[in-house]
Amino acid sequence: MTAPILLFLLFGAVFGLASFSHRHLFSEGPSRREDSDGAPGLKARLGWALLCSALWPVMLLTGLHSWWVLSRRRALAARQRRD
Repeated sequence: MTAPILLFLLFGAVFGLASFSHRHLFSEGPSRREDSDGAPGLKARLGWALLCSALWPVMLLTGLHSWWVLSRRRALAARQRRD
């Protein structure tokens, strides 16, 4: 029973470390991608990894939704520029 829990937490921590520079997609941290890689340092990365270790399914769904909305906006803007 301990192995699934540890795998859940480990996957969440890895997800958190991998998604740190994309926090803007999760409505967390900076609102622009350019500001996302800034100087917060190890404490911010560790905090984000700990948060994601417990909430990675919710964060994953939130990030996918934000990515979908932003891609629709880009496609609409490109279509309007073309017309």
